[in-house]
Amino acid sequence: MGRFQVLYVIFLNVPVLMLACHAVLQNFTGGSTDHHCQIHSNTSNVSLVNMAQNLSSQDLLRISIPVDENQRLEKCRRFVTPQWWLLQPNASMSNTTVVETEPCIDGWVYDKSVFPSTIIMEWDLVCDFWKLKQMAQSIYMAGVLVGGIVFGGLSDRFGRRSLLIWCYLQMASMGAASAFSPSFSAYCVFRFLTGMAFSGIVLNCVSLCLEWTPTHMRAIVGTLNGYCYTLGQFFLAGMAYALPDWRWLQLTVSLPYFIFFLYSWWFTESARWLVITGKPNRAVKELKRVARINGKKEEGDKLNVEILKSNMQKEMSSVKNTHTIADLARTPVVRRISLCLCFVWFSTSFAYYGLAMDLQNFNVDIYVIQLIFGAVDIPAKLVSVLTITFIGRRFTQAAALILAGLSILANIFVPQDLQTLRTIMAVFGKGCLAASFNCVYIFTGELYPTVIRQTGMGLSNTMARIGSITAPMVKMLSEYFPSLPLIIYGAAPIISGIAATFLPETRNVPLPETVEEVETRAKQLREEEQQMKTLLAPAKPDPASEAGEKQL
Repeated sequence: MGRFQVLYVIFLNVPVLMLACHAVLQNFTGGSTDHHCQIHSNTSNVSLVNMAQNLSSQDLLRISIPVDENQRLEKCRRFVTPQWWLLQPNASMSNTTVVETEPCIDGWVYDKSVFPSTIIMEWDLVCDFWKLKQMAQSIYMAGVLVGGIVFGGLSDRFGRRSLLIWCYLQMASMGAASAFSPSFSAYCVFRFLTGMAFSGIVLNCVSLCLEWTPTHMRAIVGTLNGYCYTLGQFFLAGMAYALPDWRWLQLTVSLPYFIFFLYSWWFTESARWLVITGKPNRAVKELKRVARINGKKEEGDKLNVEILKSNMQKEMSSVKNTHTIADLARTPVVRRISLCLCFVWFSTSFAYYGLAMDLQNFNVDIYVIQLIFGAVDIPAKLVSVLTITFIGRRFTQAAALILAGLSILANIFVPQDLQTLRTIMAVFGKGCLAASFNCVYIFTGELYPTVIRQTGMGLSNTMARIGSITAPMVKMLSEYFPSLPLIIYGAAPIISGIAATFLPETRNVPLPETVEEVETRAKQLREEEQQMKTLLAPAKPDPASEAGEKQL
């Protein structure tokens, strides 16, 4: 872990800090607020014009907007004509009163005390159009899904560095374009492309960190990556408070990626990938550069293609083989790994975004709850890195998912009026899911061999995005049975936690380079376990000695 690795990890992780802002940005740019129909524009043209001019705003609302059963202004209806009789003392609408109402044909008035400007206000995404807000977030997540499929495969073919540079540029330009969107449709298109760039940055950042980091430091580096994401959640709360206008907030979290794009040209391509793809000369060149930065120029000068080939014969032999997504299911062990990881990634993202994108339902100041949701990641990821390092990846992954599921299910039995307790349970569950994310990024990179690592990460990322797209849809099931969403959100992590116990342990194990190496390791492990069982099994008694003992 020399000077090069330290600088490399820092430069790779700084952009991750801003990724958290983009992932949950719509909590603020699309924040919900109280609203009601625009008051009749012809109110002043009625016969009581002089009286209307002297009415207070409350009186105008009283004669123009009906109230619901909780005596709150209706959000989506107004009286067809002003109901002047409601100004009389003790006048009120009874259950039997029938007054004709109509939709908000003149638009809406929004409460701007918390959010002075959002996409909701910009394009009136309320009443009959409220589903468009959820659709915008789903479109963004669909972009993340497509990005995982596209950039995962392209990275294995064209390299991690070049795809990462492109994704920085795409994130900067499409994120900034979102801030200047002239229409909701354009906004959705730009957010989709931003989501694609999000996946490319995550996948290539993780792979480059893993492939340039020594085995004993991988857990720490992976956790540092996770902590940068946590700091980004704090950063977002502060920026959203300082920049309440959604366009300025969107622009502010996007422009730094132009800086990341410029300095990313300094990045070094993965030497492992260069060797695997048959480019040993370039791999030697990059390794010599790293040696110079680490102050080991003499050792680097001794390196040449022949030495590299002699030390990586197994990896070089894999160059003759072409690898596709089919290799993720071609052999038994890799197939089992892929299936289990699909469960883990789906449920982690599914439950995580089910909680993280629903901040306003906790009846707590949204900036405060954003800080709390970010703060819980600090102890959660600290505990996870300790268990990852000293106990193992498999235990950490399974425990985090099962505890998250249990905490979500527990909220089914907590009464609605105990809002503080419900929030505590949700925050604990979110912390467990953050620990699960922290582990699964490291675990996945270590389980897949170099030749298909990015393809495997792309598949895993795809399952995660399917989970994040599905999460908002599950909330709609509460109309049929209020506790059903919580049951689903809680059951999914528990099932996936059980599936995680079938994954191989990778603690202190070198990164596999080929599919055959993964299969060989699994076979050796099974043989060692069988030998251990044989040694620990009680010895069978000798029949002859038993007969002699009976005679005695």
